[in-house]
Amino acid sequence: MQTIAFSSAPQVQVAALTVCQGLSTQSAGRIAAISTLRKLAPREVLFMEGDEADHIYEIVSGMLRLYKLLPDGRRQIMGFPTAGHLLGLAPEGVHVYAAEAISEVTLCCYPRASFDRLVDSLPGLARRLWTVTSDELRFAQDQMLTLGRKCALEKVASFLLALAEPSQQTGETIPLPVTRGDMADYLGLTLETVSRALSRMRRDGVLDFPSVDRVQFLDLERLEEIATGDE
Repeated sequence: MQTIAFSSAPQVQVAALTVCQGLSTQSAGRIAAISTLRKLAPREVLFMEGDEADHIYEIVSGMLRLYKLLPDGRRQIMGFPTAGHLLGLAPEGVHVYAAEAISEVTLCCYPRASFDRLVDSLPGLARRLWTVTSDELRFAQDQMLTLGRKCALEKVASFLLALAEPSQQTGETIPLPVTRGDMADYLGLTLETVSRALSRMRRDGVLDFPSVDRVQFLDLERLEEIATGDE
């Protein structure tokens, strides 16, 4: 199994990378040949809005926050991508948002010019990118529904459910790397509104916070009902 490695991080299996899934071993090897790994510390900026998009990035581990700054200084968070997500597929060659590490992040970096040449020459790579961008579009549409049609409590519940794994069980505890301020800027709410929603669900026995950076789902079924407006 071909791997990419650098001194301060574990090896990464090439076949497990999002851009390589479904490709032949030879095609994956050509992608690996142009790839390098990079680590970010928490709060380290990967790129800013308006920077030249000279690389495409795949998150191997960790979480980033993507955001735009409004003219009046307010921040709108666009998302919290984790392992498997691609960044830098900017059609105009310029980043339209900023990306900053929330936790320690490992990235696989592909020089844009070299990657573009591979898209033209490798069977299946363009189709793989189409699948990835289609998934991102569906996620963006779901986010529009959350912001436009759900009340504050439903928004916060939907956000927490998005952090859970499909196999998540009631009673399990998972990391909560984002702050309440991050949730507010992502959901279009105030910090106070987010805090009230979390306090209500905790008081009602839906969830708990064993520590500031972890959440425990005490009643997943009810959390889903709140998120969908069925409660």
